Amino acid sequence: MKTLVIIPSRLSATRLPGKPLLKINGLSIISHVLKKAEKANIGEVLVATEDQEIIDDVKQNGGQAILTKNKHKTGTDRIHEALKKINDSDIDLVMNLQGDEPLMNVEDIRNLNDQMIKNSRQLGTLAAKILDKKIHQNQNVVKVETKEKLNSLNFPEANSFIRQITVQKENIYHHLGIYCYQKDTLKDFISFNQSPREVENKLEQLRALDNNININVALAKTSPIGVDTEEDFVAIKKIMEYKAL
Repeated sequence: MKTLVIIPSRLSATRLPGKPLLKINGLSIISHVLKKAEKANIGEVLVATEDQEIIDDVKQNGGQAILTKNKHKTGTDRIHEALKKINDSDIDLVMNLQGDEPLMNVEDIRNLNDQMIKNSRQLGTLAAKILDKKIHQNQNVVKVETKEKLNSLNFPEANSFIRQITVQKENIYHHLGIYCYQKDTLKDFISFNQSPREVENKLEQLRALDNNININVALAKTSPIGVDTEEDFVAIKKIMEYKAL
């Protein structure tokens, strides 16, 4: 099976404008994510963006990028446009790796791809164990509730995705910013209007569940922070600079 990895990215993020081009160890965040995806070696990798500055940065760092329209409401809409522009009929799976996850574990990326191939599911994602209970209240950290307890071998379905947990529940995990679609599932997803739950919670994965697209979840080995805020960026910069020493 052939997998294509597409990383959606844009400069106009509301909480931290310009974040894809913020530098850590002399390399932009978007190029760090690109290098991680290339290292996973599961298929061709490209960045989909509405910003020429991002395209220039990615190409300068040896990557591929494609210019998309600037009217997309979600990253998934953006990757679908990029997929149409490529027009490669041999692609079976499309992996959407978020452009603000420079600490994503390479083995976890490979594992998600392997689980999708082995189990022939419509849509897959990753989640990690929550070690700090404060995360339950943190609305910037998305949680997923799974139908079964996650382990390193299974690939259960998600019940729901939530931003804040007010009632104690079982099988709650930290959801990571990565999706792997069957190509036809991605086309179906894009054809649906944004669902009320999606708009209310600002979680596009709820559009899939609200339209009877199952999402299966694999257990990630690590629980990386995404770059949503200035505080996230400072924390990630420290971690990555320390690792580079």
